[in-house]
Amino acid sequence: MKNRMLVLVAMVVAANCTSAREHFSPKSAEGDTTKSGLVKIAGNGAMASRAFEYLTELSDDIGARITGSSQDQKARNWGLAKMKSIGLENVREEKYPVWKGWARGTAEASILTPTPRKLTVSAMGWTGSTPAGGVDAELATANVFDLENAIKNAKSYRGKIVFLWAQGPPKGSIGMIFGQIGEFLRAAQREGALAVLTGDYGFKPEGLGLAHTGILGFAADFAIPFGELPREDQGQIERYLLAGKTVRVHVNIQNKFTDGPVESANVVGEIVGREHPEEIVVIGGHLDSWDLSEGATDNGVGVAAALAAADAILKSGVRPRRTIRFVLFTGEEEGLLGSLAYVKQHAAEIKNHLAAIILDNGQGPVREFQLGGRGDLLDSFEPFAASLENIREIKVSDKIELETDTASFILVGLPGINLDQDSPEYKYTHHSVADALEAVKPDVLAQDATVMALTGYWIADRQDRFATPWTTEKTARVLRETGQYDMLKAIGLWTFGELGQSPQ
Repeated sequence: MKNRMLVLVAMVVAANCTSAREHFSPKSAEGDTTKSGLVKIAGNGAMASRAFEYLTELSDDIGARITGSSQDQKARNWGLAKMKSIGLENVREEKYPVWKGWARGTAEASILTPTPRKLTVSAMGWTGSTPAGGVDAELATANVFDLENAIKNAKSYRGKIVFLWAQGPPKGSIGMIFGQIGEFLRAAQREGALAVLTGDYGFKPEGLGLAHTGILGFAADFAIPFGELPREDQGQIERYLLAGKTVRVHVNIQNKFTDGPVESANVVGEIVGREHPEEIVVIGGHLDSWDLSEGATDNGVGVAAALAAADAILKSGVRPRRTIRFVLFTGEEEGLLGSLAYVKQHAAEIKNHLAAIILDNGQGPVREFQLGGRGDLLDSFEPFAASLENIREIKVSDKIELETDTASFILVGLPGINLDQDSPEYKYTHHSVADALEAVKPDVLAQDATVMALTGYWIADRQDRFATPWTTEKTARVLRETGQYDMLKAIGLWTFGELGQSPQ
Protein backbone atom coordinates (compact mmCIF):
# COMPACT_ATOMS: atom_id res chain seq x y z
CA MET A 1 0.00 0.00 0.00
CA LYS A 2 2.79 2.39 0.87
CA ASN A 3 4.49 1.93 -2.51
CA ARG A 4 1.20 2.38 -4.40
CA MET A 5 0.47 5.58 -2.50
CA LEU A 6 4.00 6.87 -3.13
CA VAL A 7 3.53 6.34 -6.87
CA LEU A 8 0.17 8.13 -6.72
CA VAL A 9 1.66 11.15 -4.97
CA ALA A 10 4.47 11.26 -7.53
CA MET A 11 2.00 11.12 -10.42
CA VAL A 12 -0.07 13.95 -8.93
CA VAL A 13 2.91 16.24 -8.50
CA ALA A 14 4.32 15.38 -11.93
CA ALA A 15 0.98 16.08 -13.59
CA ASN A 16 0.64 19.41 -11.89
CA CYS A 17 4.20 20.44 -12.68
CA THR A 18 3.50 19.62 -16.33
CA SER A 19 0.22 21.55 -16.40
CA ALA A 20 1.92 24.59 -14.87
CA ARG A 21 4.95 24.43 -17.16
CA GLU A 22 3.38 26.57 -19.85
CA HIS A 23 3.31 29.47 -17.37
CA PHE A 24 7.05 29.30 -16.75
CA SER A 25 9.43 31.48 -18.67
CA PRO A 26 10.73 29.55 -21.71
CA LYS A 27 14.02 31.37 -21.25
CA SER A 28 14.77 29.71 -17.93
CA ALA A 29 12.67 26.53 -18.22
CA GLU A 30 12.82 26.02 -14.46
CA GLY A 31 9.69 23.86 -14.71
CA ASP A 32 11.71 21.18 -16.47
CA THR A 33 14.78 21.42 -14.28
CA THR A 34 13.08 21.26 -10.90
CA LYS A 35 10.24 18.87 -11.67
CA SER A 36 11.95 15.54 -11.05
CA GLY A 37 13.33 16.70 -7.72
CA LEU A 38 9.98 18.10 -6.63
CA VAL A 39 8.27 14.78 -7.40
CA LYS A 40 10.73 12.84 -5.24
CA ILE A 41 10.51 15.32 -2.37
CA ALA A 42 6.70 15.30 -2.49
CA GLY A 43 6.67 11.53 -2.23
CA ASN A 44 8.97 11.44 0.77
CA GLY A 45 7.20 14.34 2.42
CA ALA A 46 3.77 12.80 2.03
CA MET A 47 4.59 9.20 2.87
CA ALA A 48 7.56 9.29 5.23
CA SER A 49 7.22 12.52 7.19
CA ARG A 50 8.78 12.62 10.65
CA ALA A 51 7.31 16.04 11.42
CA PHE A 52 4.92 14.94 14.16
CA GLU A 53 7.61 12.75 15.70
CA TYR A 54 9.88 15.79 15.94
CA LEU A 55 7.08 17.92 17.38
CA THR A 56 6.23 15.28 19.97
CA GLU A 57 9.83 15.15 21.18
CA LEU A 58 10.13 18.92 21.30
CA SER A 59 6.82 19.35 23.13
CA ASP A 60 7.03 16.49 25.62
CA ASP A 61 10.77 15.96 26.16
CA ILE A 62 11.90 19.60 26.01
CA GLY A 63 8.75 21.59 26.79
CA ALA A 64 8.64 25.37 27.18
CA ARG A 65 11.65 27.25 25.81
CA ILE A 66 12.11 30.79 27.15
CA THR A 67 15.01 32.50 25.39
CA GLY A 68 18.19 32.53 27.46
CA SER A 69 16.96 29.89 29.92
CA SER A 70 18.31 26.41 30.63
CA GLN A 71 15.40 25.07 28.54
CA ASP A 72 16.60 27.23 25.67
CA GLN A 73 19.98 25.48 25.81
CA LYS A 74 18.31 22.07 26.09
CA ALA A 75 16.21 22.83 23.02
CA ARG A 76 19.24 24.00 21.06
CA ASN A 77 21.13 20.82 21.94
CA TRP A 78 18.12 18.84 20.73
CA GLY A 79 18.03 20.83 17.47
CA LEU A 80 21.73 20.27 16.85
CA ALA A 81 21.34 16.53 17.43
CA LYS A 82 18.32 16.31 15.12
CA MET A 83 20.05 18.18 12.31
CA LYS A 84 23.05 15.87 12.53
CA SER A 85 20.88 12.74 12.60
CA ILE A 86 18.96 13.95 9.54
CA GLY A 87 22.26 14.36 7.69
CA LEU A 88 22.58 18.13 7.35
CA GLU A 89 26.01 19.60 6.81
CA ASN A 90 27.83 22.37 8.68
CA VAL A 91 25.58 21.96 11.72
CA ARG A 92 26.38 24.60 14.31
CA GLU A 93 25.18 27.16 16.80
CA GLU A 94 25.47 30.85 15.99
CA LYS A 95 25.50 32.60 19.35
CA TYR A 96 24.31 36.08 20.21
CA PRO A 97 23.66 38.00 23.47
CA VAL A 98 20.22 38.65 24.98
CA TRP A 99 20.09 41.93 26.90
CA LYS A 100 18.60 40.32 30.04
CA GLY A 101 17.20 36.98 31.12
CA TRP A 102 13.79 36.50 32.75
CA ALA A 103 12.00 33.69 34.59
CA ARG A 104 8.31 33.43 35.44
CA GLY A 105 7.33 32.96 39.07
CA THR A 106 3.86 32.83 40.56
CA ALA A 107 0.88 34.99 39.66
CA GLU A 108 -2.45 35.35 41.43
CA ALA A 109 -5.19 37.94 41.53
CA SER A 110 -8.71 38.39 42.88
CA ILE A 111 -11.50 40.94 43.06
CA LEU A 112 -11.96 42.18 46.63
CA THR A 113 -14.93 44.50 46.03
CA PRO A 114 -17.69 44.84 45.00
CA THR A 115 -18.06 41.03 44.82
CA PRO A 116 -15.11 38.84 45.87
CA ARG A 117 -13.93 36.54 43.14
CA LYS A 118 -10.71 34.75 42.20
CA LEU A 119 -9.20 35.82 38.88
CA THR A 120 -7.01 33.94 36.42
CA VAL A 121 -3.88 35.92 35.57
CA SER A 122 -0.64 35.36 33.63
CA ALA A 123 2.32 37.67 33.94
CA MET A 124 3.57 39.20 30.73
CA GLY A 125 7.15 38.40 29.80
CA TRP A 126 10.04 40.53 31.01
CA THR A 127 7.87 42.34 33.57
CA GLY A 128 8.49 42.76 37.28
CA SER A 129 7.07 41.74 40.64
CA THR A 130 4.85 43.08 43.37
CA PRO A 131 6.20 43.16 46.92
CA ALA A 132 6.11 39.72 48.57
CA GLY A 133 2.54 38.92 49.49
CA GLY A 134 1.14 41.17 46.79
CA VAL A 135 -0.76 44.46 46.82
CA ASP A 136 -4.39 45.43 47.45
CA ALA A 137 -5.62 48.59 45.77
CA GLU A 138 -8.37 50.31 43.84
CA LEU A 139 -8.38 50.04 40.07
CA ALA A 140 -7.72 53.13 37.97
CA THR A 141 -8.39 52.91 34.25
CA ALA A 142 -6.16 53.75 31.30
CA ASN A 143 -7.39 53.59 27.71
CA VAL A 144 -5.07 51.59 25.47
CA PHE A 145 -6.66 53.41 22.52
CA ASP A 146 -5.54 56.78 23.94
CA LEU A 147 -2.19 56.16 25.59
CA GLU A 148 -0.98 59.68 24.92
CA ASN A 149 -3.59 61.02 27.34
CA ALA A 150 -2.89 58.22 29.82
CA ILE A 151 0.81 59.13 29.83
CA LYS A 152 -0.01 62.79 30.47
CA ASN A 153 -2.18 61.82 33.44
CA ALA A 154 0.13 59.17 34.90
CA LYS A 155 0.22 60.90 38.29
CA SER A 156 -3.38 59.80 38.85
CA TYR A 157 -2.18 56.19 39.08
CA ARG A 158 -0.14 56.66 42.26
CA GLY A 159 -1.05 53.96 44.76
CA LYS A 160 -3.48 52.35 42.30
CA ILE A 161 -3.53 49.23 40.18
CA VAL A 162 -4.02 50.28 36.57
CA PHE A 163 -6.65 48.51 34.49
CA LEU A 164 -5.70 48.90 30.84
CA TRP A 165 -8.80 48.63 28.66
CA ALA A 166 -9.98 49.61 25.18
CA GLN A 167 -12.56 52.35 24.94
CA GLY A 168 -13.76 54.19 21.84
CA PRO A 169 -11.95 54.28 18.49
CA PRO A 170 -8.16 53.76 18.49
CA LYS A 171 -6.02 56.85 18.04
CA GLY A 172 -3.47 55.26 15.74
CA SER A 173 -2.68 51.85 14.26
CA ILE A 174 -2.25 48.72 16.35
CA GLY A 175 1.49 48.90 15.68
CA MET A 176 1.64 52.50 16.87
CA ILE A 177 -0.30 51.60 20.01
CA PHE A 178 2.09 48.73 20.73
CA GLY A 179 4.98 51.18 20.40
CA GLN A 180 3.40 53.46 23.02
CA ILE A 181 2.80 50.80 25.67
CA GLY A 182 6.40 50.85 26.89
CA GLU A 183 6.34 54.62 27.36
CA PHE A 184 3.08 54.33 29.28
CA LEU A 185 4.35 51.58 31.58
CA ARG A 186 7.48 53.53 32.45
CA ALA A 187 5.42 56.63 33.17
CA ALA A 188 2.98 54.67 35.38
CA GLN A 189 5.80 53.09 37.35
CA ARG A 190 7.61 56.40 37.73
CA GLU A 191 4.48 57.99 39.18
CA GLY A 192 3.87 55.20 41.70
CA ALA A 193 1.41 52.77 40.11
CA LEU A 194 1.51 49.41 41.91
CA ALA A 195 0.75 47.06 39.02
CA VAL A 196 -1.07 46.80 35.70
CA LEU A 197 -3.84 44.40 34.70
CA THR A 198 -5.36 44.07 31.27
CA GLY A 199 -7.48 41.79 29.15
CA ASP A 200 -7.23 41.32 25.41
CA TYR A 201 -7.31 45.03 24.38
CA GLY A 202 -10.47 44.12 22.46
CA PHE A 203 -8.41 42.34 19.76
CA LYS A 204 -8.72 38.67 20.82
CA PRO A 205 -12.18 37.99 22.28
CA GLU A 206 -11.69 34.24 22.52
CA GLY A 207 -12.47 33.68 26.19
CA LEU A 208 -12.66 30.10 27.52
CA GLY A 209 -10.78 31.19 30.63
CA LEU A 210 -7.49 31.50 28.74
CA ALA A 211 -5.04 34.12 29.88
CA HIS A 212 -2.22 34.83 27.46
CA THR A 213 1.33 36.01 27.88
CA GLY A 214 3.78 37.83 25.61
CA ILE A 215 6.30 40.65 25.37
CA LEU A 216 5.39 44.33 25.71
CA GLY A 217 8.18 45.78 23.61
CA PHE A 218 10.97 44.72 21.31
CA ALA A 219 13.92 43.70 23.51
CA ALA A 220 12.36 45.66 26.39
CA ASP A 221 11.79 44.92 30.09
CA PHE A 222 9.63 46.68 32.64
CA ALA A 223 9.96 46.67 36.42
CA ILE A 224 6.24 47.19 36.98
CA PRO A 225 4.26 43.93 37.42
CA PHE A 226 1.86 43.35 34.53
CA GLY A 227 -0.75 40.60 34.31
CA GLU A 228 -3.20 39.60 31.60
CA LEU A 229 -6.68 38.30 32.40
CA PRO A 230 -8.91 36.05 30.29
CA ARG A 231 -11.89 37.55 28.51
CA GLU A 232 -14.37 36.43 31.18
CA ASP A 233 -12.48 38.13 34.03
CA GLN A 234 -11.89 41.22 31.94
CA GLY A 235 -15.59 41.44 31.14
CA GLN A 236 -16.60 41.20 34.80
CA ILE A 237 -14.31 44.09 35.75
CA GLU A 238 -15.40 46.20 32.78
CA ARG A 239 -19.07 45.82 33.71
CA TYR A 240 -18.36 47.01 37.24
CA LEU A 241 -16.39 50.00 36.02
CA LEU A 242 -18.96 50.99 33.38
CA ALA A 243 -21.63 50.86 36.08
CA GLY A 244 -19.60 53.35 38.12
CA LYS A 245 -18.64 50.89 40.84
CA THR A 246 -15.37 51.07 42.74
CA VAL A 247 -13.30 47.96 42.11
CA ARG A 248 -10.56 46.85 44.52
CA VAL A 249 -8.30 43.95 43.60
CA HIS A 250 -5.48 41.89 45.03
CA VAL A 251 -2.47 41.16 42.82
CA ASN A 252 0.58 39.07 43.68
CA ILE A 253 3.07 38.54 40.84
CA GLN A 254 6.59 37.23 41.37
CA ASN A 255 9.13 37.05 38.51
CA LYS A 256 12.92 37.13 38.30
CA PHE A 257 15.39 38.95 36.07
CA THR A 258 19.03 38.10 35.59
CA ASP A 259 21.62 40.68 36.68
CA GLY A 260 22.92 41.10 33.16
CA PRO A 261 22.96 39.70 29.61
CA VAL A 262 22.48 36.01 28.86
CA GLU A 263 23.41 33.95 25.83
CA SER A 264 21.27 32.31 23.21
CA ALA A 265 21.95 31.01 19.70
CA ASN A 266 20.38 30.08 16.40
CA VAL A 267 20.72 26.44 15.34
CA VAL A 268 21.93 26.09 11.75
CA GLY A 269 22.42 23.23 9.30
CA GLU A 270 22.74 23.08 5.51
CA ILE A 271 22.21 21.16 2.33
CA VAL A 272 25.11 22.58 0.33
CA GLY A 273 24.31 23.47 -3.27
CA ARG A 274 25.87 21.49 -6.10
CA GLU A 275 26.55 24.42 -8.47
CA HIS A 276 26.22 27.68 -6.54
CA PRO A 277 26.91 26.79 -2.89
CA GLU A 278 27.50 30.43 -2.04
CA GLU A 279 23.90 31.31 -2.88
CA ILE A 280 21.52 30.62 -0.01
CA VAL A 281 17.83 29.97 0.61
CA VAL A 282 16.84 30.03 4.30
CA ILE A 283 14.11 27.74 5.69
CA GLY A 284 13.16 28.20 9.31
CA GLY A 285 10.92 28.55 12.31
CA HIS A 286 11.56 29.80 15.82
CA LEU A 287 12.71 27.37 18.50
CA ASP A 288 11.87 29.56 21.50
CA SER A 289 8.41 29.64 23.04
CA TRP A 290 6.48 31.03 25.95
CA ASP A 291 6.17 28.93 29.06
CA LEU A 292 2.51 28.48 29.98
CA SER A 293 2.49 25.17 28.08
CA GLU A 294 4.64 23.20 25.61
CA GLY A 295 4.98 25.71 22.80
CA ALA A 296 3.65 23.19 20.28
CA THR A 297 1.79 25.58 17.96
CA ASP A 298 4.06 28.57 18.59
CA ASN A 299 6.33 27.59 17.13
CA GLY A 300 7.03 23.93 17.56
CA VAL A 301 5.06 23.41 14.35
CA GLY A 302 7.49 25.62 12.42
CA VAL A 303 10.52 23.88 13.91
CA ALA A 304 9.17 20.41 13.18
CA ALA A 305 8.20 21.45 9.64
CA ALA A 306 11.66 22.84 8.92
CA LEU A 307 13.39 19.70 10.19
CA ALA A 308 10.97 17.43 8.32
CA ALA A 309 11.49 19.51 5.17
CA ALA A 310 15.23 18.91 5.43
CA ASP A 311 14.63 15.20 5.99
CA ALA A 312 12.32 14.93 2.96
CA ILE A 313 14.83 16.64 0.65
CA LEU A 314 17.75 14.53 1.83
CA LYS A 315 15.79 11.26 1.66
CA SER A 316 14.79 12.09 -1.91
CA GLY A 317 18.44 11.92 -2.94
CA VAL A 318 18.38 15.23 -4.82
CA ARG A 319 20.80 18.10 -4.22
CA PRO A 320 19.70 21.59 -5.25
CA ARG A 321 21.82 23.95 -7.32
CA ARG A 322 22.06 26.37 -4.40
CA THR A 323 22.46 25.92 -0.66
CA ILE A 324 19.40 25.51 1.51
CA ARG A 325 20.20 26.68 5.03
CA PHE A 326 17.87 25.49 7.78
CA VAL A 327 17.73 27.83 10.76
CA LEU A 328 15.94 27.35 14.07
CA PHE A 329 15.82 30.89 15.41
CA THR A 330 15.64 31.74 19.09
CA GLY A 331 14.55 35.05 20.62
CA GLU A 332 11.63 35.57 18.26
CA GLU A 333 9.19 36.17 21.09
CA GLU A 334 11.35 38.88 22.64
CA GLY A 335 11.63 40.92 19.46
CA LEU A 336 12.96 38.80 16.56
CA LEU A 337 16.33 38.66 18.34
CA GLY A 338 17.60 35.53 16.62
CA SER A 339 16.71 36.48 13.06
CA LEU A 340 18.01 40.02 13.57
CA ALA A 341 21.24 38.51 14.89
CA TYR A 342 21.33 36.26 11.81
CA VAL A 343 21.10 39.09 9.28
CA LYS A 344 23.70 41.03 11.25
CA GLN A 345 26.13 38.10 11.49
CA HIS A 346 25.64 37.26 7.82
CA ALA A 347 25.57 40.86 6.54
CA ALA A 348 28.50 40.23 4.19
CA GLU A 349 26.65 37.42 2.42
CA ILE A 350 23.12 38.85 2.40
CA LYS A 351 23.72 39.79 -1.24
CA ASN A 352 23.96 36.04 -1.91
CA HIS A 353 20.69 35.20 -0.16
CA LEU A 354 17.67 34.55 -2.34
CA ALA A 355 14.82 34.29 0.18
CA ALA A 356 13.78 33.18 3.66
CA ILE A 357 10.82 30.83 4.07
CA ILE A 358 9.16 30.91 7.50
CA LEU A 359 6.25 28.97 9.03
CA ASP A 360 4.85 30.60 12.19
CA ASN A 361 1.09 31.10 12.01
CA GLY A 362 -0.31 28.31 14.15
CA GLN A 363 -1.35 24.74 13.49
CA GLY A 364 -3.34 24.95 10.25
CA PRO A 365 -2.54 24.14 6.61
CA VAL A 366 -0.67 26.64 4.44
CA ARG A 367 -3.14 28.78 2.52
CA GLU A 368 -1.05 31.62 1.09
CA PHE A 369 2.51 32.36 0.06
CA GLN A 370 3.14 35.94 1.22
CA LEU A 371 6.21 37.31 -0.55
CA GLY A 372 7.00 40.15 1.84
CA GLY A 373 6.34 43.14 -0.38
CA ARG A 374 8.13 41.67 -3.40
CA GLY A 375 5.48 42.23 -6.04
CA ASP A 376 8.21 41.83 -8.65
CA LEU A 377 8.32 38.10 -7.89
CA LEU A 378 4.63 37.27 -8.26
CA ASP A 379 4.74 36.30 -11.93
CA SER A 380 7.59 33.85 -11.44
CA PHE A 381 6.17 32.36 -8.23
CA GLU A 382 2.53 31.83 -9.22
CA PRO A 383 3.17 28.91 -11.62
CA PHE A 384 4.99 27.05 -8.84
CA ALA A 385 2.03 27.57 -6.51
CA ALA A 386 -0.31 26.36 -9.28
CA SER A 387 1.72 23.16 -9.55
CA LEU A 388 0.70 22.31 -5.96
CA GLU A 389 -3.05 22.55 -6.57
CA ASN A 390 -3.74 18.83 -6.13
CA ILE A 391 -1.90 18.91 -2.82
CA ARG A 392 -3.62 22.09 -1.72
CA GLU A 393 -4.75 25.33 -3.35
CA ILE A 394 -2.38 28.01 -2.07
CA LYS A 395 -2.73 31.64 -3.04
CA VAL A 396 0.18 33.97 -3.75
CA SER A 397 0.41 37.60 -2.66
CA ASP A 398 3.05 40.23 -1.93
CA LYS A 399 1.71 40.80 1.60
CA ILE A 400 4.21 41.84 4.25
CA GLU A 401 4.31 39.87 7.51
CA LEU A 402 6.33 41.69 10.17
CA GLU A 403 5.21 39.79 13.27
CA THR A 404 7.61 36.90 12.85
CA ASP A 405 11.14 36.23 11.60
CA THR A 406 10.22 37.11 8.01
CA ALA A 407 10.54 40.74 9.15
CA SER A 408 14.30 40.62 9.64
CA PHE A 409 14.80 39.46 6.06
CA ILE A 410 12.26 41.87 4.59
CA LEU A 411 14.04 44.76 6.30
CA VAL A 412 17.31 43.91 4.53
CA GLY A 413 15.57 43.78 1.15
CA LEU A 414 14.97 40.05 0.80
CA PRO A 415 11.71 38.24 0.13
CA GLY A 416 10.72 37.07 3.61
CA ILE A 417 8.18 34.47 2.49
CA ASN A 418 5.54 33.83 5.12
CA LEU A 419 3.72 30.53 4.76
CA ASP A 420 0.42 31.88 6.03
CA GLN A 421 -1.79 29.21 7.58
CA ASP A 422 -5.50 28.66 8.01
CA SER A 423 -5.46 28.37 11.82
CA PRO A 424 -8.79 29.49 13.33
CA GLU A 425 -7.99 27.75 16.64
CA TYR A 426 -4.67 29.57 16.99
CA LYS A 427 -6.45 32.37 18.85
CA TYR A 428 -6.94 29.88 21.69
CA THR A 429 -3.49 28.28 21.73
CA HIS A 430 -1.45 31.41 21.04
CA HIS A 431 0.72 32.13 24.13
CA SER A 432 -1.72 30.27 26.40
CA VAL A 433 -1.92 27.09 28.47
CA ALA A 434 -3.63 25.48 25.45
CA ASP A 435 -0.46 25.61 23.34
CA ALA A 436 0.05 21.85 23.53
CA LEU A 437 0.57 18.89 21.23
CA GLU A 438 -3.13 17.99 21.31
CA ALA A 439 -3.88 21.06 19.17
CA VAL A 440 -1.85 19.76 16.20
CA LYS A 441 -3.03 17.31 13.52
CA PRO A 442 -0.22 15.07 12.23
CA ASP A 443 -1.49 15.01 8.63
CA VAL A 444 -1.73 18.80 8.44
CA LEU A 445 1.77 19.20 9.87
CA ALA A 446 3.17 16.70 7.35
CA GLN A 447 1.53 18.62 4.52
CA ASP A 448 2.95 21.93 5.76
CA ALA A 449 6.43 20.42 6.01
CA THR A 450 6.11 19.09 2.46
CA VAL A 451 5.03 22.48 1.12
CA MET A 452 7.98 24.05 2.93
CA ALA A 453 10.40 21.53 1.42
CA LEU A 454 9.01 21.95 -2.09
CA THR A 455 9.16 25.74 -1.87
CA GLY A 456 12.74 25.79 -0.63
CA TYR A 457 13.92 23.30 -3.21
CA TRP A 458 12.15 25.04 -6.09
CA ILE A 459 13.78 28.38 -5.28
CA ALA A 460 17.19 26.79 -4.71
CA ASP A 461 17.20 24.59 -7.80
CA ARG A 462 15.89 26.97 -10.50
CA GLN A 463 18.20 27.73 -13.39
CA ASP A 464 17.57 31.45 -12.95
CA ARG A 465 18.21 33.14 -9.63
CA PHE A 466 14.88 33.77 -7.91
CA ALA A 467 15.63 37.14 -6.31
CA THR A 468 18.29 39.61 -5.27
CA PRO A 469 18.04 41.94 -2.26
CA TRP A 470 16.50 45.34 -2.76
CA THR A 471 18.35 48.47 -1.77
CA THR A 472 17.57 50.01 1.59
CA GLU A 473 15.90 52.94 -0.14
CA LYS A 474 13.62 50.72 -2.19
CA THR A 475 12.68 48.65 0.86
CA ALA A 476 11.88 51.80 2.83
CA ARG A 477 9.76 53.12 -0.03
CA VAL A 478 7.65 49.95 -0.21
CA LEU A 479 7.24 49.92 3.56
CA ARG A 480 5.98 53.49 3.44
CA GLU A 481 3.63 52.72 0.55
CA THR A 482 2.14 49.81 2.48
CA GLY A 483 1.78 51.76 5.75
CA GLN A 484 4.41 49.73 7.61
CA TYR A 485 7.21 52.25 8.01
CA ASP A 486 5.80 54.40 10.83
CA MET A 487 4.88 51.33 12.84
CA LEU A 488 8.41 49.95 12.48
CA LYS A 489 9.89 53.20 13.70
CA ALA A 490 7.44 53.32 16.63
CA ILE A 491 8.46 49.89 17.91
CA GLY A 492 12.16 50.43 17.27
CA LEU A 493 12.61 47.89 14.47
CA TRP A 494 13.65 50.38 11.81
CA THR A 495 16.95 51.19 13.53
CA PHE A 496 19.62 49.78 11.31
CA GLY A 497 22.76 51.31 12.76
CA GLU A 498 23.74 47.80 13.88
CA LEU A 499 23.28 46.46 10.37
CA GLY A 500 25.10 49.29 8.66
CA GLN A 501 21.93 50.65 7.06
CA SER A 502 20.35 54.08 7.35
CA PRO A 503 17.03 54.31 5.50
CA GLN A 504 15.77 57.82 4.86
